[in-house]
Amino acid sequence: MIKLIASDLDGTLLLNHAQSLNPGTAKLIHELTKQGRIFAAASGRQYPNLYRLFHGVEDDIAYICENGALVMYQGQVIDKHIIDRDLGQKIMKIILEHGDTELLLSGMNTCYVQPKDPAYAEHLIHVVKNNVTVVDDIFKVEEPYIKISLYEKDGAQHYEEWVERFKGLIRVVTSGMEWLDTIQDGVDKGSAIRALEKQFNVRPEEIMAFGDNYNDLEMLSEVKNGVAMENAPEAVKKICPYRTALVEDTLREILEGKYD
Repeated sequence: MIKLIASDLDGTLLLNHAQSLNPGTAKLIHELTKQGRIFAAASGRQYPNLYRLFHGVEDDIAYICENGALVMYQGQVIDKHIIDRDLGQKIMKIILEHGDTELLLSGMNTCYVQPKDPAYAEHLIHVVKNNVTVVDDIFKVEEPYIKISLYEKDGAQHYEEWVERFKGLIRVVTSGMEWLDTIQDGVDKGSAIRALEKQFNVRPEEIMAFGDNYNDLEMLSEVKNGVAMENAPEAVKKICPYRTALVEDTLREILEGKYD
């Protein structure tokens, strides 16, 4: 029986740059939880953003936030990883000194920005719908660093360049087309799945996970029922026994007991 269902959001559950959940999707998730199954949203987004996004089922599901650095369930922290402060400040300095590249520092309930362009903060507040705190000096933020991200146009295309800049400091993963996240070794969506396995006493063969990109690889490798989106890179498709064009179609099949 599939007891835990984890899905990436952007490019997977949310298609065509959507910033809101289809009401029909929320209904499917509600029906799955009524069957005793756990749904987990897996994303690079912050916890408050995800909590708002899943309005109607927000207290019924688990959250893999910040690409695995924070795992939440019913308001409780299941797993959390903090970036060392000195290391974090080195990373932020490199980002801030690089042209028009924007920086985002994630805390538990807000993200901190020191925008080079005011439109960046406006985008985070009104489009991405993050909790945002604009600061004059981001190095004075006292809250522990959960994740440090950089935003630039076509950022994913510059992935290798940023890997080289941060070589020996921290790992870099893509998170959509514009975002790159810095994250500690051993912290990813796969480590978050292992935390949920322990929390809910489920085995990899009882988990189905959906993903479309390289930052989903560890999560998809951790489970026995990986589902790649039809437009995913070959490296993602290669490790998944299943494919789908629409997550909701497969969720309906789970409801019908196809994979039990």
